Amino acid sequence: MNKVRGKVAAVTGAGSGIGRELAAELARRGARLAVSDIDEAGLAETTEQLKALGAEVHAAPLDVSDRPAVEAYAGTVAAHFGVVHQVYNNAGVAGGGRSVLDNDWAAYERTLAVNLFGVIHGTKAFLPHLVASGDGHVVNVSSLNGIMGQPALSDYCAAKFGVRGFTEALRGELLAAGHPVRVSVVHPGGVRTNIATAALERARREGAEVTARDEARTRVYNEKLLKMPAQRAARIIVGGVEAGRPRILVGGDARAVDVLVRLAPRWYPKFAARLERRLSGAA
Repeated sequence: MNKVRGKVAAVTGAGSGIGRELAAELARRGARLAVSDIDEAGLAETTEQLKALGAEVHAAPLDVSDRPAVEAYAGTVAAHFGVVHQVYNNAGVAGGGRSVLDNDWAAYERTLAVNLFGVIHGTKAFLPHLVASGDGHVVNVSSLNGIMGQPALSDYCAAKFGVRGFTEALRGELLAAGHPVRVSVVHPGGVRTNIATAALERARREGAEVTARDEARTRVYNEKLLKMPAQRAARIIVGGVEAGRPRILVGGDARAVDVLVRLAPRWYPKFAARLERRLSGAA
């Protein structure tokens, strides 16, 4: 078992949702935490919760799409603790919720900048420190949509499939080189967070048209699909890290989709199309 007790773990996107619960679970298991988020208010709440758990905490605001900022942050964390053992590249945003025909370039650029390049930035910036620790672990959060393509989520799927491919390639490299760093890719299914609602609220703030279809999709996600408590998801993820699993499926839906895609790669897009009609209120 690769215990996290005493390890220095950096968690991005720790201001809410899975990131906050990951940091809390790591704290309960005795890790020292470096937490970051672009949401400074949420990050402050997380920091107070971690301190209440008795954890040693370093907190800093961070936009993971900003490569120089991530590189500087990794150096700051390493200087603060003297070592970094683990990085959890968790920060992410929801996709645009539009078809390829209707989606705009800004949605693709933003989703890929955060969900894919944020993971690459975090991995590249922290990896030398993890190698130097002699007992490192990279944990990159993909999604159920890193296994299954889904209509109206082409930007999100592109990013999450990218995270999967990047992480699996990285694992092969580190094994070939004999570096003392484990690698895990995480595929959560429907976890109860505010990601769907936040995407709708962001669209309204930015003046984008929010249709009845958009509201219906968000309602179905919140009421029917995002069901697993984030705390339970965090326990599964950290448990998988301690067990050294290279691939961590979170939830029965993620496991079912994994089987579906493996057994019926030609058929599953029809299932995804039916799901999209349900999400949009067309069926």
